Amino acid sequence: MAIRDIINDTDPQLRKKSREVTEYDVKLHKLLDDMYDTMEEADGVGLAAPQVGILRKVIVIDTGDVFIEAINPRICGVAGSQISVEGCLSVPSNNCEVSRPMHVMAEYFDRNGTKVFKELSGLDARAYCHEIDHLNGVLFYDREYKGLQD
Repeated sequence: MAIRDIINDTDPQLRKKSREVTEYDVKLHKLLDDMYDTMEEADGVGLAAPQVGILRKVIVIDTGDVFIEAINPRICGVAGSQISVEGCLSVPSNNCEVSRPMHVMAEYFDRNGTKVFKELSGLDARAYCHEIDHLNGVLFYDREYKGLQD
């Protein structure tokens, strides 16, 4: 396993859409292992493959309450809302308030290609949504909460 470089938000690669994963092989397993090690080394709770220069739909999350390796992740349903300050390993000098769902029904494949459905709430839901945004070329500050507008 290796620590990979995390690209920052000035890199145009972070604005591109990721492609679906079709092969569940040793190369994917290495990417997942490296992403987890990279996230841990950077003291993060989530990391998406585009952040390490790979335009594939792969994310890892470890909030302390939940550990997820998600391939081709989707959001099947949402409920409620939460507003909280977010940061990002690709944007180390910027934080802002972002509105996210409080509850998310997640659908993804694990490292072996088995479909998983999981209910996520609070920080787990926030991290899942944040990382999926990376797969679509969206950064958290694009969703900055501006409060109620008059």
